Amino acid sequence: MKNLSTIKQTYTLLLLTLIFQGISAQDVTTVEATSDEISENLDLEAVASIFADAKDLEAFEYALNDPDTQISNLDLNQDDQVDYLRVMESAEKETHVIAIQAVLAEDIYQDVATIEVEKENEGNPRVQVVGDVYLYGPGYIVEPVYVYRPVIFSIFWRPYYRPYRSVFYWGYYPRHWHYWKPFHVHHYTKNVHVHVNVRHTYRRTHVRHSVTAAHVHKKVRRNDYARLHPNRSYSARKVAVNTSGGTKIRAAGINQADGDKYRKVGVNKSDGTKKRAVGVNKADGTKKRAVGVNQADGDKYRAAGVNQVDGDKYRVAGVNKSDGTKKRVAGVNKADGTKKRVASVEKPDGSKRTVAVKKNPNGSTRAVSVNKKADGSRTVKTAKKPASHRSKGNNKGNNKKRNVKKGKRS
Repeated sequence: MKNLSTIKQTYTLLLLTLIFQGISAQDVTTVEATSDEISENLDLEAVASIFADAKDLEAFEYALNDPDTQISNLDLNQDDQVDYLRVMESAEKETHVIAIQAVLAEDIYQDVATIEVEKENEGNPRVQVVGDVYLYGPGYIVEPVYVYRPVIFSIFWRPYYRPYRSVFYWGYYPRHWHYWKPFHVHHYTKNVHVHVNVRHTYRRTHVRHSVTAAHVHKKVRRNDYARLHPNRSYSARKVAVNTSGGTKIRAAGINQADGDKYRKVGVNKSDGTKKRAVGVNKADGTKKRAVGVNQADGDKYRAAGVNQVDGDKYRVAGVNKSDGTKKRVAGVNKADGTKKRVASVEKPDGSKRTVAVKKNPNGSTRAVSVNKKADGSRTVKTAKKPASHRSKGNNKGNNKKRNVKKGKRS
């Protein structure tokens, strides 16, 4: 019995060990998913914090790429490895610009952010960390206020100071550095905040303080990746949203190129009407069809400038016809100031009756009725003028009937 009890205890201990190992394995599983918004993968407050603690720019570059602290989580070239960030400095008089550039391929670099240090009139340096517009969009600036003077300031304005230029490039990196997989942005944010010195203050602003930093930056600026992949810029990422089918859509409420708002089908437009897609019933029960789509009567819907079946151009009101005249719809002013109003009815026998109301410049109106028979002959009737506008001797003939056939009149 004692042996049986010992065996049971052994099996119980073995089972608990296996369970513990399984839980431990789950705890150390690496999260490989990355954030869709790449600008969230480099915290500029953390960059400003380690900059204040660096004795020089070589030490700053080391800290920026330290695998133990993992200040960066950027993977711009999407090779499932965090990119190496090199440091390139340019200086002119009282202004120093430190460019942080991602090394993405052979001779392919991309500015990620710049640290702009400029000595003010009273001799105190002012620092701004400016996110590159390709990654962060316009006006993304962090301005740190340090509780102590950073050590690195003591070397910037020494006599014969030479700006720092990183010696590392694609395929050649410092010994301490090695690749690591990017984490999900949620895990990265929790990790990087540990390395932000909370004694400093980090202000957000949209105003760039230095007026010379942009000029100084041009000496070392690299924008290779942005030129190769303009569709991955901040503006493109914010406006375009990938659907499950891989197509791009513009979010509702975003201004289009013409300044109007893009609205989804069924959403009220600015004038209160509904926007409906092709094939969707309109308010009057008819279908909306795009150019070239058959309408209910079998005809094609064509936009202005598109050839119709008879070879003529379809034109909207106010568009020049081929003879130089203007096409106007009912109710639109004609060149002589009168109104054109037309109503046309086709009868079962193939004849067609058209009634037009003509408004004269003097305010009077006259109705003109045209009956077109199936054989092509037409009968035109003109209404009498009002008594106040008829002159003597002209009472006859105002209701005269004229028979018109093709090519001649009777």
